[in-house]
Amino acid sequence: MIKHLLFDLDGTLLPIDLDFFFDNYLTALSAKFSTVIAEEEFKAHLLASTMAMVKNDDPTLTNEEVFWQDFPKRIGFPRSFLEPVLLKFYNHEYRLLGENLPPAGPVRTLLTSVFQLGFSVTIATNPIFPLYALEERLAWINCHDFPYRLITSMEQMHYCKPNPNYYRELLDLLGAKAEECMMIGNDIEEDMVAGLLGLKTCLVTDRLINRGRLRVKPDYTCLLVELPQMINQLCTGTSCD
Repeated sequence: MIKHLLFDLDGTLLPIDLDFFFDNYLTALSAKFSTVIAEEEFKAHLLASTMAMVKNDDPTLTNEEVFWQDFPKRIGFPRSFLEPVLLKFYNHEYRLLGENLPPAGPVRTLLTSVFQLGFSVTIATNPIFPLYALEERLAWINCHDFPYRLITSMEQMHYCKPNPNYYRELLDLLGAKAEECMMIGNDIEEDMVAGLLGLKTCLVTDRLINRGRLRVKPDYTCLLVELPQMINQLCTGTSCD
């Protein structure tokens, strides 16, 4: 019986091409450090430290801790210098990246309905960003004010997608069994891997990402506009109000 809906953010609820967005993000952020390091060098170091988070499998370190152990050493500046610049960026220039997004479609209506149905809702995004950056991205689609159970951020999580331990940790944080959860996302490798742990899965195909590295069949496949009907089918007398 499904009690918890886990929504991917980028490319699922948020109508962006993640590669395009991340490139714009890197360009905007590297400009903040242009007086001390060349743009391409900064981008390379940031990407390498991001991959250090993705590859980490140490349960004693949060993704944030992995990043700050790795990034200063690569770039040659201490966290005490880097972090204030990053915070200023997120409070100003980062917000501009949300301008001119495609229409979010039925996303706010969808989330309103699932809360009304009584589901626990988690934003199960890849936790390579701080919480305030994720909340800002949710604001871009006017979905920042819902009572989410969790938003998986780098400060909280110890693993990243597609590591199955990301989903194991998420289940522990929710205090939920795998069969009580459904992962909803557009990335076969990062989102549908949850099915290998026993979670139900729904592949949203509007902005489908398939790298061909994981062969797994989702339990459901639909367009974003079809999600409300699919979720309504999950409801029973005990799982929905």
